[in-house]
Amino acid sequence: MSKSNNLHIDLFREQILAAAKNKTPLSIEGGGTKSWYGNVNSYTKLDTRPYSGILEYQPEELVITACAGTPLKEIEAALAEKNQVLAFEPPHFGDSATFGGAIAAGLAGPGRISVGNLRDFVLGARILDGKGQDLSFGGKVMKNVAGYDVSRLLPGSMGTLSLLLEASVKVLPRPAATTTLRCNISQARALQLLNQWAGQPLPLSASCWIGSSTGGDGELTIRLAGAAAAVKAAIPFMGAAVNATELDPNAAQTFWHQLREQQLPAFTNLKDDDTLYRLALPAACGPLTLKNIGSDLVLEWHGQQRWFAASSDDATFASIKALANANGGHATRFKQGSNVDPSKPRFTLLSEQAHSTALEAVQARLRAAFDPAGVFATSRLP
Repeated sequence: MSKSNNLHIDLFREQILAAAKNKTPLSIEGGGTKSWYGNVNSYTKLDTRPYSGILEYQPEELVITACAGTPLKEIEAALAEKNQVLAFEPPHFGDSATFGGAIAAGLAGPGRISVGNLRDFVLGARILDGKGQDLSFGGKVMKNVAGYDVSRLLPGSMGTLSLLLEASVKVLPRPAATTTLRCNISQARALQLLNQWAGQPLPLSASCWIGSSTGGDGELTIRLAGAAAAVKAAIPFMGAAVNATELDPNAAQTFWHQLREQQLPAFTNLKDDDTLYRLALPAACGPLTLKNIGSDLVLEWHGQQRWFAASSDDATFASIKALANANGGHATRFKQGSNVDPSKPRFTLLSEQAHSTALEAVQARLRAAFDPAGVFATSRLP
């Protein structure tokens, strides 16, 4: 650990202790590329970017450890030199995205079912809690946890539990071969086939269906990734089942990048008075009846997510939450149009989910243990 990094930790601790004393919460922020995500607040920012750098990278052990303020692109560049990747494909949403920001947001790319969520790759973490205590959890190998796995509570906590200083994550080799297929097919048929193929030994890595929720065919894009022989064998089998054709490699790479970064028209053509909704639903969930949506439905089967734009009013959000809950999932106001009141609540509360109400008490105890003075209580995550 360098003297500079030790100094930054001391400065962070001073900020945290002052905030605890003055009862003024701190809003943790890195590159700010996801500052729009979650409930808004106007609290003082704690900037993690000065605490930056790759601390340890062991390609042979498939582990990298880095400071929270390290640019995400710096980590990905280091991995690329060894032909390795962050398999959970975290979205950047901008060039200044940081390692800590990716973990705090907990967002993964389009292949979540095939490789695992971001949380599944976190091996260990070092944090400063709300009392300024420097704590470490987990380690640098799998199955190293005795007791409560605190390091995996951090993904998706959005800076409301503690200040993440460092994290160790598992990385994977880049797939030996990758191919993308595309066809026109109905939503119901796409879901049927994807669930069917999931039970077969196919190198299915990611999928995305885009089309109207009211019926008709849409565009299904499928990514195959893995051993060259497995990909080669799967192409004619899957291609024949849906009359699919292979995409040009450059076009395929662009599509999956734009899907991960939400740069496709369905995401970018958001009207000023609309909201981009995200429904997190089980893979087995069939087609849903969605009324008055303002854009195509984007269905990421491998991400267990469905996206669409619709009115921002509370009644619409309530009906969408009820629909998601009835199908074993939950809904989020992911992005808001420029005319939408930014103070509108973004998330389905745990109390609104029949399968998650018991987690409320657990969440409250965790926050009381790690942040008794409410230093990180920005309500960015309810």
